[in-house]
Amino acid sequence: MPKIHAHTCLISMRWGDMDAYRHVNNAVYFRYMEQACAEFISKSAFRALTTDKGPVVVNSSCSFFRQMAYPGVVEVRMYCASPGRSSFFTLYEIRLQGVELLYAEGQMKMVWIDRLTGKSVPLPDEFRVWFSQAGS
Repeated sequence: MPKIHAHTCLISMRWGDMDAYRHVNNAVYFRYMEQACAEFISKSAFRALTTDKGPVVVNSSCSFFRQMAYPGVVEVRMYCASPGRSSFFTLYEIRLQGVELLYAEGQMKMVWIDRLTGKSVPLPDEFRVWFSQAGS
């Protein structure tokens, strides 16, 4: 699926991110992806669009290729892809800062909803414009 780079996030690993096996726990990778997405939305013009309507995660997955262990700085590269009527995908590449090896990759399907009704609504025009401009 073609993807558009949206944001790169740097996160300092915390000692508590590790589990009993002394590597970053698998659930923490989802927090890393969530942080990248939250930064993207809050640092972009889309933040103003998320008051009564906004994106929610309806599906997420992560594939793990290598173990990460404290200390380190995690680099999460976030991409957006496949905008539909009300949904789009966010894709993530997780590395250690300064290391090109891929430690994990994940994705989330996001649906834009009306927070009052809980029902899906069309993606905002501003979001569609960003997709088309960033992809050209």
